[in-house]
Amino acid sequence: MCGLAGLFHPETPKPVDPARIRAMTDAMAVRGPDGEGVWTAPGVGLGHRRLSIIDVAGSPQPMHDAGSALSVLFNGCIYNYQELRAELGAKGWAFRTAGDTEVLLAAWAAWGPAMLARLNGMFAFAIHDARTQQLFLARDRLGVKPLHYTRLADGALAFASELKGLLAHPLLRRVPDVRAVEDFLAFGYVPDDACIVAGVSKLPAGHYLLVERGKPVPAPVQWWDVSFADRARGSARALEEELVEHMRAAVRSRLVSDVPLGAFLSGGVDSSAVVALMAEATPHAIRTCTIGFDEAGHDERGYAAAVADRFRTDHRSRVVRSDDFALLDRLVAAFDEPFADASALATYQVCALAREKVTVALSGDGADEIFAGYRRYRFQAAEERVRGLVPDGLRSRVFGGLGAIYPKADWAPRPLRAKTTLLALADDGAEAYARSVGVTAPAIRARLFNDAGRRALAGHRAEDRYVAAMRDAPARDAIDRAQYADIKIWLPGDILAKTDRTSMAVSLEAREPLLDHRLVSFAGTLPASLRLRRGEGKWLMKKAMERYLPKDVLYRPKMGFVTPVSAWFRSALASEAAALSRSRTLADTGWFDLDALGALAEAHRAGRADHGRTLWQFVMLDRSLRRLFG
Repeated sequence: MCGLAGLFHPETPKPVDPARIRAMTDAMAVRGPDGEGVWTAPGVGLGHRRLSIIDVAGSPQPMHDAGSALSVLFNGCIYNYQELRAELGAKGWAFRTAGDTEVLLAAWAAWGPAMLARLNGMFAFAIHDARTQQLFLARDRLGVKPLHYTRLADGALAFASELKGLLAHPLLRRVPDVRAVEDFLAFGYVPDDACIVAGVSKLPAGHYLLVERGKPVPAPVQWWDVSFADRARGSARALEEELVEHMRAAVRSRLVSDVPLGAFLSGGVDSSAVVALMAEATPHAIRTCTIGFDEAGHDERGYAAAVADRFRTDHRSRVVRSDDFALLDRLVAAFDEPFADASALATYQVCALAREKVTVALSGDGADEIFAGYRRYRFQAAEERVRGLVPDGLRSRVFGGLGAIYPKADWAPRPLRAKTTLLALADDGAEAYARSVGVTAPAIRARLFNDAGRRALAGHRAEDRYVAAMRDAPARDAIDRAQYADIKIWLPGDILAKTDRTSMAVSLEAREPLLDHRLVSFAGTLPASLRLRRGEGKWLMKKAMERYLPKDVLYRPKMGFVTPVSAWFRSALASEAAALSRSRTLADTGWFDLDALGALAEAHRAGRADHGRTLWQFVMLDRSLRRLFG
């Protein structure tokens, strides 16, 4: 894992100041504490910070070919680099290093952009080709590794792993984008097709950008996508065996490392499955770690300890405070953009614990998205069955009318909170799902923006991207469409951004074997009944793991890193919530009705409503805007 940054002048090969490249990489020093490098030539500058994982003593970056015609910056890991190395060596490439970085140079020389289909890994990289005067930027299939880019006032294309790398350049104009604020308030993160700094883009997952001097900068090109359009054939038992083989291969490929390697172990299905397969593939004890919380009902250490004992791992656990608010500013600095998934607090803490003993850690990220593990998929399937039974016009009138008069009972037991379900049934399935994955509902957002904010949005609505993704999905049914949209939007925007930024904040490389692209493609072909059966998500995966894990691990209720934000804003953070209505930073945007925000905070404090997650969003937004724009 590393940090990369660079400048490329597409029109005229203007000189590039090495000091500016160094400032960009220094801003991301925590991504690469083991080495640094800067290289410039007319019209181009490349910079790198290295976290050494493979070929520790060699493979410095920027790396060049023997004739210095090709140069590369690389963040990530190519898991099949040894196979590619053998193939490219047979074609005549004389390798001078032992790592995976040089494989990218050789692959570009041999295959050009077609090289991407041959890579198995997580990556964001840049290749400069002096022969063709081209800059090639590429990002891995699922978006595990980030890459930001923008055009500067002098015409240069600037790029960096993180937004802070671009912010270090004095020509970047810092102006907040109100549309990204709307997106953040809707989802709790800024999606990959938006950025809080106007004019900055994120290279989408599974895309590349090829820029040639003398030509306009083109739009990114999609080189990979997941499909749910086809169905695998075979018995459930045969597909189960095929699934296990895919999972084994994914885990084994991610064990390549020249530095200490371990795994996160929460005691849930996904991390336990990864640890089980790691133990099967290695002769030594796997290093594992987990954190527990000082709150009853939120501590999974017992389950993690049982799995660790089962596989004789070298296990460490630590109890942490769930309300360690001292970490907030550290997280704001790590994420740059506002990020309100409160589980980032716990993710940072478990990464810090892992980094004490290892430099690489495998995680269980991705299984819920590819195998339909979230409870919302079950709700979506049930609602779609009801929608199919009632004509659209009648459904809208009946369920819409009932939803309008049913009280909003945030305080009530879940079976009595019917308002949301009734309104969802009245609506189109994609519209309803787009709202279900949100944090702050459209009606509340509309109240919190003032007239100027609503005018600035000019009709932009965060949920539209979800509706479009589900409408255009290569899919067969409602569950396919929901999973596809989550893989394209939620996964890179929230889950993978959270893991990347929190792990990089402590200089730890995190790997996601359950997002191996071959496994993801296979999961997309599974019949929906093998992903979600009788209300049980990840059904086939759990069935397959019965040979490794006890049923009380496989079939217990999902817990995850739960953070009690609603309780915080009635206790330790009550004053912070109240102060939001007086925030100079929020007022300076000119977009918010701060009186409405104050009323919302008071209603929450008094227990008349539950606005905890919305208040958490505004706390993070306030701190992020202050840090980015002053």
